Parts: sequence; C-alpha cells; structure tokens
Amino acid sequence: MLRVAGCCANERAASGNAVFDGFHPSKKSSIRSRRCVQHPDQPGSGGASQSEDQVAEDKTLVSGVAGRYATALFDLALESGAVDAVDADLSRFTALLSESDDLVRLVQSPVFAADDQLRAVSAVLARAEIGGLVGNFVKVAASNRRLFAVPGMIAGFRQLLAKHRGEVTAEVTSAEPLSDPQTAALKEALKAQIGKDVTLSSNVDPALIGGLVVKVGSRMIDTSLRTKLNSLKIAMKEVG
Repeated sequence: MLRVAGCCANERAASGNAVFDGFHPSKKSSIRSRRCVQHPDQPGSGGASQSEDQVAEDKTLVSGVAGRYATALFDLALESGAVDAVDADLSRFTALLSESDDLVRLVQSPVFAADDQLRAVSAVLARAEIGGLVGNFVKVAASNRRLFAVPGMIAGFRQLLAKHRGEVTAEVTSAEPLSDPQTAALKEALKAQIGKDVTLSSNVDPALIGGLVVKVGSRMIDTSLRTKLNSLKIAMKEVG
C-alpha cells in the first residue's frame, strides 16, 4: 500500500496564476477548435470562439469547477499532441487512489493545509514518475485547494476524450479494481450492447457487495448484490 503520511518533496508548484507548465489564463490555445483556455477556476473557461451550440454542448458534458479544469487539461493535451500520454498518466493516478486509503484521505480531507497537500501529493507523483501535464495539473489543483475535485476532473477529461474519439463513456463502480482482462471483457460487452466503442471511467467502492454498477449517460446498469438485497428488503417490507 502506498503511504503518503509524512511525505515531503522539494518540487515547486506551478504558479497559482498559471494553469499547467507555463500556461497562462490570457494565453489562447492554438488547437483546431481555437478555444481560449482560461484559468480553470474562472467561470466560462473554454469555448470563447466556438459556436453557441458547441459551447452549450460542452457545458452540458462537463460543468462546474471540475469541468473547467478538465477542459483546460484536455485542450492543452490536444495542443501538445499528448492526449494518449495524459490519459495514461491519469489512469495511473486513478490506480494510486484505488490502492491507497492514505492518498484518498489526503485528497478528500479538508483538514490538510494546501501546502501540506501540495508537498505530499508532489512526493506521490515523483515516486510514481507522473510528471508533465498531469503532474502539473494535480499540483495546481492542490495549490488552489481543488485536490478533492481531481477524481471529478479526471472523469470530465474522459468524457471529453470519449467525445473526441467518437466513443461513449461508461462510469463503472466495482468493489475492487478491475483487472485488464475484466476491463477488456466489460468494454466488449458494452460495445455489443450499445453499438459503439466504450471508454471506461472506473471507480472503486469497497462497500459494494459483488457485481458492478455501470452508468452510460443517464442509463444505469446495476448488477450489484447490495442493490438486489436492498430491493429484497423493500419487497419484504411491502409484503409485511
């Protein structure tokens, strides 16, 4: 298990006025969509020169603070031609979260000061050799007191990536991390049912008793034993 308590690092965080690795809020992106990527904490980030329909669609897809960070990261990944590398690093950070209760507490607890969160998460990133855009992305979130929202930011990035690739995003919750064969099998099963390639956004819920909870858009596919037990309890109460 990865331990983060007492970690320290000498890495300096990116400036609070910059977004990732030299990116500044006033700097316009040169990617094909020509969107102006502002600081993710500023409302209205992204979509400055898109059509109104596209702006509305993006706001529906990813909204709020997590959505703005996700959009900024996605735009920068496209601009630098590093979409696959960013996606891989985000998957590695998600795996770290699923493996370490200490890291989850560091990310979610409001009792840690921003400097403490930054030092600890910088050490975790260095140990996992996660740098570049994703490393700076997580550090900026920590320095801006947004570390708790990183899982939502990652989910938002995956939604944008799936749309870019013409895929469908499925949110998957399981009691323990899925193995590579299980992930591949689930993707194939969902593709056969939906008719499109599927990108998985995985979460781990130890309280889940067996099975999976899969959400595709507004459609919920729930095969967990916990849900079945709850349904049985309700049915028994109605009979009684």
